[in-house]
Amino acid sequence: MQYHYTAVDLKNKKSHGFIQADNKAAGIAKLLEEGLTALELTGTAEENSSQKSIWEMEIGSSDIHKAKYPKKKLLAMMHQMGIMMKAGVSLSMAMNVLIDGEKDKKVRKILSEMNEDLYTGVPISAAMVKFKAFPEIVINIIQSGEANGRLDTAFERCAVILEKEMTLTSKLRGAMGYPIFLLILTVFLMIVMNAMVLPIFASVFKQFGANLPAITIFVMSFSNFISSYWYLILLVIFLLVFTFIILKKYYQPFSTQADRFTLKVPGIGPLLRQSYIARFCRIMSSLVESGVDIVKALEISRDVIPNRFMKQQLTQVIADVKVGSSIHTSVAQFPIFDTLLVSMLKVGEESGMLFETLDKMATLYEEQTDESTKRLTSMMEPAMTIIIAVIVGTVVISIVLPMFGMYGVVAGG
Repeated sequence: MQYHYTAVDLKNKKSHGFIQADNKAAGIAKLLEEGLTALELTGTAEENSSQKSIWEMEIGSSDIHKAKYPKKKLLAMMHQMGIMMKAGVSLSMAMNVLIDGEKDKKVRKILSEMNEDLYTGVPISAAMVKFKAFPEIVINIIQSGEANGRLDTAFERCAVILEKEMTLTSKLRGAMGYPIFLLILTVFLMIVMNAMVLPIFASVFKQFGANLPAITIFVMSFSNFISSYWYLILLVIFLLVFTFIILKKYYQPFSTQADRFTLKVPGIGPLLRQSYIARFCRIMSSLVESGVDIVKALEISRDVIPNRFMKQQLTQVIADVKVGSSIHTSVAQFPIFDTLLVSMLKVGEESGMLFETLDKMATLYEEQTDESTKRLTSMMEPAMTIIIAVIVGTVVISIVLPMFGMYGVVAGG
């Protein structure tokens, strides 16, 4: 395989050329034998344009630098690297172990390219920066581990953060999943009632000329409206959802206000707020412990929070800290951060134990999130059951009441 290289010699003189090698690592080794240090090594146009049969082509293949790394695989990687580093395994050997055990083609390509970079003397954190697969927090913690010579601890710390993040996300999805399921069930039930059950009874009532009470007229009219204009209803719903998504994604003032409103929704708002603060404290504590600059740590912690309203407030906190303000003084300006957090931040900053304080606060808010999740789920069950019962009960009553009139008509006949 032919590669085009850019390299420097012992006198730091740059040169370009082509070299034949089985892979990049072999090409770099050949250049070293010639007294050259590779700066860049890329496949030639001939290699890139080499013909492949349709069966050899990867359908839907994309740039691996923009590919996502599955969170479970990333967690497993951090765990494995931490264990191997602690056992004294060299970084390149550890990467080879990961590559040999990886079955996912995209992940294998990412690891292989990183390994090739390691052979050229590139630090692993710099190799990670090239890929969107690795979160900024992971890169910064590993970079700090490289600086203090504790890569094993850095990988273990990354594993802890990812594990906590996945657990928190799972709990939130679990809390939202059940109410959404019941809501879908309710909508499905209404569709079945309106499309199949009510039209049958409507024709029977019409045939017998029964006097219909107000509740029956309302339910029948509602059923006829849905049956007649279902396509318009679906179109309006689609347009509303589509407009909301577009505004949320591309119009920041709307997105900020929508996120602010979300935090005020009873039940769901406090749960989300607790989970965001827990995430903020957990990541801040890990970054501070790793020796990351406080402003950089605040910026990374802000960026992992999906709520734009909270991001906006944290951006102001960062601006205040840059001009010399303490974190707790700036955070105290915003009511969304409760007094307990402000007080504990003050204690942590004044005692020089910010990492320990943030770690304890992260644990506290994670426990509160867990309790709020359980409480919300337990409240939603009876609430959704009552809603379903009211819908079904209304339909049943609207059907039963006219039957008494029908009995009178039959008996009179």
